[in-house]
Amino acid sequence: MSYPTPWQGNPLQGPGAPSMLASHADRERAVDVLRAGYGEGRLEHPEFEKRVARAYAARTVAELSLLVADLPQGPMPQPVAVAGPVPATFLPRPVPRTNGKAVASMVCGILSVATGGLTGLPAVILGHMAQSEIRRTGEAGDGFVLTGLVLGWLSVAGWVLFLSFFVLLAAVVGGA
Repeated sequence: MSYPTPWQGNPLQGPGAPSMLASHADRERAVDVLRAGYGEGRLEHPEFEKRVARAYAARTVAELSLLVADLPQGPMPQPVAVAGPVPATFLPRPVPRTNGKAVASMVCGILSVATGGLTGLPAVILGHMAQSEIRRTGEAGDGFVLTGLVLGWLSVAGWVLFLSFFVLLAAVVGGA
């Protein structure tokens, strides 16, 4: 023997029954309550589908109230399970700190373009110091070091070529 659920019956009728026509907003509110009930596992999928179809077809507020009469009027707060500390496997990986000398090397390397190569040598020195610290400590900053070293060595090479040219020029002019 099956018992009828409230939403399967006909709306109340009679002189005291609410017969106000349902608006689109009333229907959407009822469907939202049904979705919450379905999401919480209070309704099976076929029953949820039937109730939603009836909600969209409902003409009165009384019909809608029958559809949601056996459900809480909105999502219910779920108790938080206290299971203890989270295992390390599920924790986010800690982000390693960026090496300060690596950042300084990159800044000096970039500034060597603007300063005519004057900060190239500090970029190379800081870059090599940062590389050894990064290998030893596991800090981040490899890309910064690489940028600082490349720009620093290019600057140093430019200065070597520039000075070599003037030494060669002085030897040619002095010997003539």
